[in-house]
Amino acid sequence: MSLLHVINHPMVQHKLTIMRDKSTGSKDFRELLNEISLLMGYEVTRDIPLEDVDIETPICKMTAKEVSGRKLAIVPILRAGLGMVEGLHTLVPVAKVGHIGLYRNEETHEPVEYYCKLPEDIQDRLVIVTDPMLATGGSACDAITMLKAKGCRNIRLMCLVSVPEGIKKVQNEHPDVDIYTAAVDDGLNENAYIVPGLGDAGDRIFGTK
Repeated sequence: MSLLHVINHPMVQHKLTIMRDKSTGSKDFRELLNEISLLMGYEVTRDIPLEDVDIETPICKMTAKEVSGRKLAIVPILRAGLGMVEGLHTLVPVAKVGHIGLYRNEETHEPVEYYCKLPEDIQDRLVIVTDPMLATGGSACDAITMLKAKGCRNIRLMCLVSVPEGIKKVQNEHPDVDIYTAAVDDGLNENAYIVPGLGDAGDRIFGTK
């Protein structure tokens, strides 16, 4: 069974509270999401292996640590997942970025695929899938399935707000994919929106509603 990591660092929780407030505008919402993504990225990448390297400081020679050649890829689920890319890219500038386009059918609440563009060597990389909201879990599961079809075997899901329904679906369908989230909310309303949530993340990021 995959592991659920709830990142409850005080600064993450503080920034998330501001994002939840309906009076927070798109500019501040985007900036806060970027900041939280950077902070969460420390936990998502915590166990990346290190190796010893010999360097020389201005004082003397020493053996130090650096990341052991593991390749990373950031794959946002469009649109809202784009808001989490910059923070992760700040932390890992050499990571490549793919894109998976899914939208939710407003009647069935099921995800519909419309785009997929990934690095050629995606199967050799640790893939961090980003989507601020883990609601029904449909989009996340479909995106992970698409990545596995491309040969990916090392995938992690990073979201901002989740609910038990979505967590359960991902863990049932993809028990090898760990989930990283800043909050586990109460559940979904009749329109499959997270309660209390923070509204439509895509609309709030891009100011489209």
